[in-house]
Amino acid sequence: MRRFEDTTVVVTGGGGGIGSAFCRGFAAEGANVAVLDRAEDAAANVADELCSQDVRALAVACDITERASIDAAIAQVVNELGPIDVLVNNAGWDLFVPFVDTVPEDWARLIDINLVGALNMHHAILPGMVERNGGRVINISSDAARVGSSGEAVYAACKAGLVAFSKTLAREHSRHGITFNVVCPGPTDTALLATVTDTSANPEKLREAFRRAIPLGRLGQPDDLVGAVLFFASAEASFVTGQVLSVSGGLTMAG
Repeated sequence: MRRFEDTTVVVTGGGGGIGSAFCRGFAAEGANVAVLDRAEDAAANVADELCSQDVRALAVACDITERASIDAAIAQVVNELGPIDVLVNNAGWDLFVPFVDTVPEDWARLIDINLVGALNMHHAILPGMVERNGGRVINISSDAARVGSSGEAVYAACKAGLVAFSKTLAREHSRHGITFNVVCPGPTDTALLATVTDTSANPEKLREAFRRAIPLGRLGQPDDLVGAVLFFASAEASFVTGQVLSVSGGLTMAG
């Protein structure tokens, strides 16, 4: 039997490079997958791909910064796929600019997407998990949260907040059998990274600098993150909660 047979999984940002890899990973292990994304077409493409493989998958347009949008999305997921067993908070956005060159409007958007959005998702889904005395939550943070990252001050602050939030909820909901764990990617070859490198004076030189900084000698790929997330969501991790795992090729080796 596959690990997630008869399990309903919600992945935010599921239409993107990393999120879609998570969706495919859960689907391959038998899960029903809800692909949530602001980009409705991207979510639909992923869900259609999974449905063509006889997976129960649902694309849901959802803005995680708007609670009404989330409530409608969760109601649709529960109605069509059943109670939510696993939540993967993956949606995020970054702005690579020195802090002194940012403006409060930038901070507000970064905080809304990277922190408030995750709070909204937890607040909407946790009551159902509490009622059923079980669930898995995996929050996607960043190695920027653990060691800082030049040009990502507010993003790093949000992701660090998500780590502390996860540890606190792990304590609050341990009696309900719900686990909360965090995966911290390092530089990963996605469209978001491309927006950084492609706007630089020498994109390939910048990508090479990223590669040289990583002990394993390459940028991460979305599929590199899947195993960690599936482990935290699985029965094998039933005694693991409040933990943070970097998947960064050794770029950071924080304790």
